[in-house]
Amino acid sequence: MLDLMPAPRLIFNEWDKHGTCSGLSPNAYFETIRKARAAVKIPGAYIDPGEPLMVSPDEVEEAFVKANPGLTRDGIAVTCDSRRLGEVRICMGKDFGFRPCPEIDKRVCRRDKVVMPPVRGGSATLTR
Repeated sequence: MLDLMPAPRLIFNEWDKHGTCSGLSPNAYFETIRKARAAVKIPGAYIDPGEPLMVSPDEVEEAFVKANPGLTRDGIAVTCDSRRLGEVRICMGKDFGFRPCPEIDKRVCRRDKVVMPPVRGGSATLTR
């Protein structure tokens, strides 16, 4: 999973927090993560930034919506801390189709601009 998640600790945390409640074996759970990841196209500008980018959460959302047919603005949220992009959260159904999920908007980033750090460890190779 290190090609999709940047650190072993994150992988174990995902299993402990979400996988153990899924009813799936560890292998089946992580295969499901791979299928979900394969269903999302990362916009070209964000695939392998060599240096930090200054982006607005709105432009990141819009780029993902344009790159992923069927994804709408009510099915995606960008999170951040005081200055850095945290996550791009995309909601999917069990069939890996995009779906709306207003519950993720509670933690959406409200900043005008945030830093998108460069990719660590070459994990972007799967996204091309």
